[in-house]
Amino acid sequence: MSPARPDLDPELRALLADLPLSSELSAELLAQVRQIPSPPIETVIGGRAIERYDIAAPGPDGARIPLTVFSPQRAGRSGAAPCVYWLHGGGMVMGDRFSQIDIPLEWLDRFGAVVVTADYRLAPEATGTTLVDDGYHGLLWTARHAAELGIAPARIIVAGISAGGGLAAGVTLMARDRGTPAIAAQMLICPMLDHRNATTSSRQYSGEPGVWTREMNEFGWRSVLGERRDADVPGYVSPAVAADLSGLPATYIDAGTAEVFRDEDVAYATRIWAAGGQAELHVWAGGCHGFDALFPHARVSAAARRTRNNWLARVLHGLPADERGAVVTGAAS
Repeated sequence: MSPARPDLDPELRALLADLPLSSELSAELLAQVRQIPSPPIETVIGGRAIERYDIAAPGPDGARIPLTVFSPQRAGRSGAAPCVYWLHGGGMVMGDRFSQIDIPLEWLDRFGAVVVTADYRLAPEATGTTLVDDGYHGLLWTARHAAELGIAPARIIVAGISAGGGLAAGVTLMARDRGTPAIAAQMLICPMLDHRNATTSSRQYSGEPGVWTREMNEFGWRSVLGERRDADVPGYVSPAVAADLSGLPATYIDAGTAEVFRDEDVAYATRIWAAGGQAELHVWAGGCHGFDALFPHARVSAAARRTRNNWLARVLHGLPADERGAVVTGAAS
């Protein structure tokens, strides 16, 4: 008998009925999914006053990390801009740097932010700390080139969704421990934080088709970790097991009530508070995993995006005046 679990938001339930959902993920299915082409990035950025260029940053092991920089056109900018460093979702096994890119591009539109998005290597081809190392070195490149990118170094926000949210948390821990670069805030959207896959919400969303199920989560983590036992899993890879969450920047975490990651995300915010840090947590009633990325125009999705935008506006306005650089425009309402 399936455990009781929160209902989906009725609007989301109707929208999900049109998706080909599964309960499990396998190597064979992953290979098929990876062959599905992503929508052309030009369809996302079309009509925006955006400058774009691609680079390959040096990685920790000689690899090159593809990055794309999206900037407001310089003719319309005044002073140094905030930066959003974006890590995409995909269970650590799929996706690319343009996945869910509409989310940070909204911050380019509203706040004049420079968006840098990274193509970290994927599991199972890459394992262990490789993914988070790629994310960290892409961030290092961004910070070291802040002046030429027109970025205010004190206004770098690390953000990500799902697997990218977990990697954003790991990158932020890594930057804290290594003392560089400075991160003003981290935004973790339905983050994938805990390889143990043992929470109540994990058990609730098991055995039935969904956007991301306990079985899919197990596949993703096994792809990254292989046969590593709990004691051998670094907190940078699985931030829920990090021993110390003190000294982190302002943090935003959100999730849905109807998803696998609900409880580990709530626990992560709770541990930040226990360590004396500041975290804002939102758990959206009836939200499935990634609901606002999948269905941005649903009512609950619009509310989630608006709330994130308001938090980011407060963070940017809360920086000392001499660190703000460009004027924040188009603040969310």
